Amino acid sequence: MKIFTRSLLLSDKCYLHNYLTAAILIPFILLLPATTVCAQAPASIIDWGADKMLNTYLMQQMHRQYAGRSNRVQQAMQSASSVQAYQQQLRASYRQLLGVLPEKTPLQPTVTGILRQDGYHIEKIIYQSFPKHHVTASLYVPAGNGPFPGVLLFCGHEAEAKATPSYQQTAILFARQGFVVLMIDPVSQGERHQLTDSTGQPSTRGGTTEHTLLNTAAAMVGSSVAAYELWDNERGLDYLLSRKEVDTTRIGCLGNSGGGTQTAYFMAFENRIKVAAVCSYITTRERTFELSGPLDGCVQIPNEGKYGLEITDYMHLLAPKPLLVLAGRYDFVDYTGAEQAYNEAKQCYTTLGAPERIELFTVDDGHGISQPKREAAARWFRRWLYQDDKPVQEGVLAVLPATALNCTGSGELNNSISGEITLQQHFLQTATALAARRMQFQRTVTKKAFTDTLQQLLGIHVRRNKVQVERAATRQQQEWVYEKLLLRSENEPPLPFILMRPPGNSVVQKVVICLNDEGKRTLLDSTALLQSYLQKGYAVLLPDLRGIGETADGAAFNHPKFYNREYRNVMSSLHIGRPLIGQRVTDLLLLLDYLLSDQEFQKSMVDIRASGATALVALHAAVIDPRINRLQIDQYPDSFITMIRRIMKKDQYSSIIPGALQYYDVPDLVRMMDKRVAFL
Repeated sequence: MKIFTRSLLLSDKCYLHNYLTAAILIPFILLLPATTVCAQAPASIIDWGADKMLNTYLMQQMHRQYAGRSNRVQQAMQSASSVQAYQQQLRASYRQLLGVLPEKTPLQPTVTGILRQDGYHIEKIIYQSFPKHHVTASLYVPAGNGPFPGVLLFCGHEAEAKATPSYQQTAILFARQGFVVLMIDPVSQGERHQLTDSTGQPSTRGGTTEHTLLNTAAAMVGSSVAAYELWDNERGLDYLLSRKEVDTTRIGCLGNSGGGTQTAYFMAFENRIKVAAVCSYITTRERTFELSGPLDGCVQIPNEGKYGLEITDYMHLLAPKPLLVLAGRYDFVDYTGAEQAYNEAKQCYTTLGAPERIELFTVDDGHGISQPKREAAARWFRRWLYQDDKPVQEGVLAVLPATALNCTGSGELNNSISGEITLQQHFLQTATALAARRMQFQRTVTKKAFTDTLQQLLGIHVRRNKVQVERAATRQQQEWVYEKLLLRSENEPPLPFILMRPPGNSVVQKVVICLNDEGKRTLLDSTALLQSYLQKGYAVLLPDLRGIGETADGAAFNHPKFYNREYRNVMSSLHIGRPLIGQRVTDLLLLLDYLLSDQEFQKSMVDIRASGATALVALHAAVIDPRINRLQIDQYPDSFITMIRRIMKKDQYSSIIPGALQYYDVPDLVRMMDKRVAFL
């Protein structure tokens, strides 16, 4: 950009190949055009690890939340009555997190085939979880006269789901030990892919990607993929209990990895469960987020951190019923966290007078339900459901190919059952059905009540701390003044921005805040646009809202399978109850506070020009704060419902606001802006 001198460029840090000497480099650099030298240098302000700053901030916020939880837990563990009171609080918080679940409707189960095996048989089951949405499962029934104890077996993230060899071996072992086992295909796996092409084949790279994309839609209507997996399992239990071979008083559940997640959520929800085993999942949420970052969309529920819920709390909700924790010492699921979670749960069971009902079984292996873990799980279930504690030996267990276990002819429900409704379609229907509620809410509340609701959904603190601004660099030319500034406010990450304004002490009539998804560096290349404002006597403010521009998260921390370049910060933000879009709205409000506190701008009108996802940020900020005089926006998500419809579009997770569609959609915000908004 020609308005910057070479001396200004060279004042910024630029990391060059260390094998070249300064004597060679400096003359060469001085001969280059300003626009080709260290493209990011003119925009850089923060001189520490700016790309890691937001994640560090989010982890600190999370630690504060869990420090408060730790105090509550220690108080709860003082007596059995205080544990029970804590359980009641947990149960209420958990039910609130799950949101509204579907109503129970007829299961309409179908047995599509029976496979006779040695000592047991397998039935291929399809049942209806909610109207026109079906689940595929395998039912393992022991030979002999029942009734037998029943077990729900939840699968991890393997693509074959119920056909995965280790899960087949688990089911066979349990069947031979006298249990009726229902093994369920999780949504997006096995025969249950939701995002499919015209032939019914999966459109994404795997179940974890589908879970994450579906969670985008679920969150907007106030739910989660975890809640819908739980509902599939709840209806699976209803089916299991309908079988004459099952003793309805002796029911347990177990699962591995992602199935361990399902087990933890299910055993905390369903009182009919009498015994449980969780494999390769138990650790602490706190360590997981900090060490490896968030996993796919079904492994955590938004706002868990806000409510102070740890993985251990789902163990507390089962107590004092028998619980076995199966762990691999070298699992990528952090083993130190597993020990911490187990020790806390052990304290809970001890306080309730049942320390023998919880055990940690550790194997020197990695992730998965290996043979020693399967044998330990079977022995655990026999101990509590048969009062038999003899060791269990697995022996040789022959497994079947996935095609043999398929409940459908094609291997996919979507092209096998006429009128099958996918979760994406269900969430679209839910969003449409919520329109009447949104309209009623907006008709009956005051403007203040609406903006209060908006701030609650966005996780915005109503009271903001004072702002301070540090000047990192200033350069004055004949036509304008260019300043690099850093805005600080207690309990918020520093906000870098560039201010360009006319020189002298003349009153600035207007400040234009320009926003772009790529940050201020890209905006600095828009020479004509910036000059058009400056020539009118306006000041121009170019911020990098948190996680954008120089504070953008590194690509190495965000797996491309999640379709979002800032996935770990998005999910961490949702976990602590402060959606990233809401934090960026906070940044804009803090910038307005700065302008109001500076005598030069106290009487200036403030306009915002924004493109892309930052336009949605600006739109929310303008509805909340009337200090924003006018918006010019383009290329923004025009509707949350459109986001659900275009579920595979990348980077939409950054704009997620859990439960938003219960109260408003984007067009409602545009309507409230009236003449204050224009479209580029």
